[in-house]
Amino acid sequence: MAVNVLQHSRLVILEGLKTRSRHFSTAVIAQKNYKLVVVGGGSGGCAVASKFVKKLGAGNVAVIEPCQHHYYQPMFTLVGGGIKSLSDATRPMKSVLPAKCDWIESKAVKFDPVNQKVTTASGEEVGYDYLVVAMGLQLNFDKIKGLPEAFDLDPQVVSNYWTKTVVNTYPAIQRFKGGNAIFTFPNTPIKCAGAPQKIMYLAEELFRKNNTRKDTNVIFNTSLGVIFGVKKYAESLLKVVESRNIQVNYKRNLVEVRASEREAVFENLDNPGEMEVFKYDMLHVTPPMSTPDELRTSDIVNEAGFVDVNKETLQHNSFPNIFAIGDCNSAPTSKTAAAVAAQCGVLERNLSAVMKEGKQSAKYDGYTSCPLITSRGKCILAEFDYDAQPLETFPINQGKERSTMYHLKAKVMPELYWKMLLKGYWNGPGVYRKLMRLGMGSSQKPSA
Repeated sequence: MAVNVLQHSRLVILEGLKTRSRHFSTAVIAQKNYKLVVVGGGSGGCAVASKFVKKLGAGNVAVIEPCQHHYYQPMFTLVGGGIKSLSDATRPMKSVLPAKCDWIESKAVKFDPVNQKVTTASGEEVGYDYLVVAMGLQLNFDKIKGLPEAFDLDPQVVSNYWTKTVVNTYPAIQRFKGGNAIFTFPNTPIKCAGAPQKIMYLAEELFRKNNTRKDTNVIFNTSLGVIFGVKKYAESLLKVVESRNIQVNYKRNLVEVRASEREAVFENLDNPGEMEVFKYDMLHVTPPMSTPDELRTSDIVNEAGFVDVNKETLQHNSFPNIFAIGDCNSAPTSKTAAAVAAQCGVLERNLSAVMKEGKQSAKYDGYTSCPLITSRGKCILAEFDYDAQPLETFPINQGKERSTMYHLKAKVMPELYWKMLLKGYWNGPGVYRKLMRLGMGSSQKPSA
């Protein structure tokens, strides 16, 4: 009896602590079960948590996320280009998660979909009725021989994709005095497929400004067979690289960096096993990426390691109480914050229907967007669907470089992100696309 009394007292104390703060250690919530658990505190995780905490109330939604800071990653191009600072793209995690959700400050390391539990790095089990996986992608620099050591050995080896190195990109561009400036694209799915070449355009512009362009070879070595996956925008980008004398080498995948010799080794994917060595004076690396190791080895992913969902409903194909959003799910579209926004509205409606044992009606059409910055002041706003067909919001040709699209990217989109998307109020521009095209005779499909 004494033991039971002590246990009861402990539970009362813990419940009292939880009413004072929604942020507490995993030890406190070890035995807690939630109506909804969201794994990941990125853009998708924050947006979903914000939407559902309003529906389900305090104590019913938990977010499992180990990081103390949240990063607006679409701004990293501007950070690397010297236009924004990393602090502009950073907020405390506590400030972007909804106040009434429980933040479990730990890493999810094991998924048990049969028993509806997630185990954290500290060994605690968190039960759920419904689960949303929003873990994003991990950077696998270690898959390239010589990395990440080369970042420490050579300051001219940089990457906009990592918080530790994005701050080094602009100084490397400014130090550059000529030679080979190489920009890479890996042989894996990545976050924002346009980012590897956006920084190239900004760097090339700075080389001209710094009077080093005449002594410089700007080289884009991409594992892909095209410069961009949507024909309309690819044609525009080919005109950009041609007019600015940028060399594009297709089917080239970075496999090794020799920092001491300033050499980058690429495999020719048209002839597997054939290697080419490039001398570099600046090297911007886009690393191979994958879903996090803990997720990739779980029972909820497909053979490629992505959470196995229906591409229209975003519901798991085997476990109906699991959904996934953003970069970690198997929806075959480009992995961007714009895709997260469009998916978020679909997921909200469908998960809400499942919770009420109703019929799912929302369908995700693959909408995503990539603002392709080509200079300080110009941008091609690519928007497209699952079929790689343009799905443009504005009643103009977005395949052209425009200053208006640059200002949208640099000034408007960050505000939309911080104040709307993360708060659960932004589901993408689908509604505005319809309004802007009323009477325009557009044949474009509306976004979900």
